[in-house]
Amino acid sequence: MVVLISGLFLTSCGGKKRYAALQMQHQDLTERYQQSQIELAESRTKVKNLEELLEIERKNNASLRDALQRLQGTLDMSINQNTQGNVNISKLVDEINASNRYIQHLVNTKNKSDSLNLVLTNNLTRSLSREELRDVDVKVLKGVVYISLSDNMLYRSGSYEISTRAGETLSKIAKIIQDYREYDVLIEGNTDTDPISQKNIRNNWDLSVLRASSVVQALQTQYGVDPKRLTAGGRGEYNPVADNTTPD
Repeated sequence: MVVLISGLFLTSCGGKKRYAALQMQHQDLTERYQQSQIELAESRTKVKNLEELLEIERKNNASLRDALQRLQGTLDMSINQNTQGNVNISKLVDEINASNRYIQHLVNTKNKSDSLNLVLTNNLTRSLSREELRDVDVKVLKGVVYISLSDNMLYRSGSYEISTRAGETLSKIAKIIQDYREYDVLIEGNTDTDPISQKNIRNNWDLSVLRASSVVQALQTQYGVDPKRLTAGGRGEYNPVADNTTPD
């Protein structure tokens, strides 16, 4: 009897150890899965941005081809109709060459701008924590870098005072702004459709502008961004991210 009880006790201890090991293994797999999901989301964002850049470049190339064809047509027509001799033809060729150089300059400038935008976007995304990435969306559209911050992170409902929680995120954004000094910065405030009635705040237009102004002043006074680069604007309730038909 004693031997049988002892054997059962040893089996039970072994089971507990195996259960604990399986728990640790499950926790490790869960953490790996979550990290993989975050990396997958980041990769999808980068792919989307690159696809948008590629589409823009395709349209630009098509426009440049059309411009070149029009210039070539002008040259051919001028050669056929020109009655003033080689001097005028030479002048026309010079003008066309100048136009081509200008077009190439525009293409090179845009390619440089697109590259800077992509680097800026990647640098900002890497600087943000996983928690911050849930409240911050960074993307490039039509040559402009858009950084969207959740209102829940920045303000309380009906308020334009920046929360302490948003301070660290704003400091990271300010650093990127400081690193890219050739960029101008437009801050746009937004609201939902709920009407507001507070002293010195007439409506959601006022509230949205005050929200933008709060961020502009924080970037200037707390993080040293040159105010000449900053513009504050309000969109009120008229640029919603959702249809506002439900409380959520």
